[in-house]
Parts: sequence; structure tokens; C-alpha cells
Amino acid sequence: MLATLPRTEHPDLIVGTETHDDAGVFRLSPDLALIQTVDYFTAIVDDPYAFGAIAAANALSDVYAMGGVPRTAMNIVGWPQGQLPWEVLGQILRGGHEVVHEAGAVLVGGHSVKSPELFYGLSVTGTIHPDRIVTNAGAKVGDRLYLTKPLGTGILSTALKKGSLTPGLLDLVTTTMRGLNAGAARAMASVGVNAATDITGFGFLGHLLEMVRAADVTIEIEALRVPILTGALDHARAGDLPGGLFANRRYVESSLEVAPDVDPALLDLLCDPQTSGGLLIAVPESRADALAAALAREGTGSAAMVGAIVEEGQARIRVR
Repeated sequence: MLATLPRTEHPDLIVGTETHDDAGVFRLSPDLALIQTVDYFTAIVDDPYAFGAIAAANALSDVYAMGGVPRTAMNIVGWPQGQLPWEVLGQILRGGHEVVHEAGAVLVGGHSVKSPELFYGLSVTGTIHPDRIVTNAGAKVGDRLYLTKPLGTGILSTALKKGSLTPGLLDLVTTTMRGLNAGAARAMASVGVNAATDITGFGFLGHLLEMVRAADVTIEIEALRVPILTGALDHARAGDLPGGLFANRRYVESSLEVAPDVDPALLDLLCDPQTSGGLLIAVPESRADALAAALAREGTGSAAMVGAIVEEGQARIRVR
């Protein structure tokens, strides 16, 4: 659909829609650019405060993926008037406000509409130096790939909807989704990386495909190195699979080569649509150890090296 629309061109538009990056970037001056993004979705957990916090962290992540610093945010609310108590909306907004504050940004207002179904999210503006922007298009042969959060939020959220998720796993997946990618962004900025994106609805493999297409490279993934949330494999084997997972698999299948010994449930995890997932970072091999150390200092303990950029092959993504 976007291909049918006129292409936006401006001398100060640094990142637009062409590469499917996480946010747009517009230069204001030689040493200052704005990062702009918007994201919202329907409730994925029952606790309204947790839903607000997760939705806010998810929206802020787009700025972190570009290497920027969030500055301001605005609420976006769809409210099913008459169906829920007003207190629910207050708790959602409080959750979002506290995460925005934690990010060091300022909540400056927002907009609401009547909607058949509840939704919430943020429009976020960040800043960055124009020469330090990280996009999904810069990966190079030899780069190592790091993933900073474990996969499995979509599968565990589906288990929650089915009533089969234990309280312990609910706490785990909520904490994971609520966590900001600020530390990972600081780590990659301190080291210098070639490319990055955050893992959200297209799943790990879907966002990988965007990265390889933008940079015209091939990626090889070591499946057993990919961090997975506790319980996610078991729930995948039990059939707690979100519909988006199958759409993601169809999206990548023509560009994918999978070794025969890869666990089918693990492949499900690689296609699982994530909410507020981690950053996927491509870093030169010479700086890979420095990035791992910086991520550890920033407290991203689940971060792992999951693969590498290799010479272009017949399949754009190879899973081993």
C-alpha cells in the first residue's frame, strides 16, 4: 500500500519509510535531529497498570533502537465508553506515565477517541546527533548479532488468554515486556555498531529479514544461542501459538533455510510476535567483545550473541 503513495522527499529527512526502520529522523541543525515514532495496541495483560507500562516501554523502544534519547511523549487512547470503569483508564495512564518518567522523558499531553475496543500507546519524540543514527540498513559481512531480550512474549501472552499461564510466568513475561531498552541503547552507543532494530510484531525472523533486505546481506543464526523466556518452549509445544506467528512464518519462509535438526518449537519462537522485545544489534567482530561487556555493565543479563552476517547465499536467513 505504501508503494502506491508519493515518496516524501526533503533535504533534512534522514530516515523515512523506505527501509522500514523503527522511527523517522529529521535534521534540525548540523548537530541535532529529531526521532519520531508512534505505537499503540490493545490490552495484552489483565492488569491495567501493567498494560500501560508495557505499551509505553514498547513505544519508547523505537527511539532506543535508533540510538537516540526519548525527550517527550503523548498518550494515545481508544476508550470503549460505558464498558469499563474510568478507574481502569486512570491506572493505564499511570503505568504509562511512570515508564515515561523512568526513561527521563516528559509526558506533554495526548489524545483520546471513542473506540469499540480499548487501546493505548504513545507518540514519542527523541533526539540524536545526525552522525550517530543507527538504522537497520548498515549491517556488514563479518558483523556479529546480539539480541538483548529473550523471546516468547507472544506465546506466553497467548497462554495467559487461554488461562494456562502460571502466576510466576505471568510475572516474568510482564517484567520482561515492561523493561526499557535504555541500557542496551547506551551500550551500543558507547561501542559503535553498524545496525540495530527492536524486535516487535514481525518477530525475530521478520525483523531479521528487514535487516538483510535493507543491507543486502545474509544472516546465519545459531538457534540454540537465542535467549528464550522460561516456559515459552513448553507452551509452544502445547500449541499456545498466536495467530501472528503463522503470518510471520509465511512472511519469511521464501527467504529462510532451516537445518533439519532445529526443534520445530524453537522455530515457532523465532517467528513469535513480540511486544516490547529487545534490540537486535549488528556490531563489527572487532567490537563484539566490547559490546558484550557494555551490555553486561548496563544490566542486560540475558543478552546473547546469536549469529553473524555472512557472504550472501541463496537463502537470506539460515537457521542452524
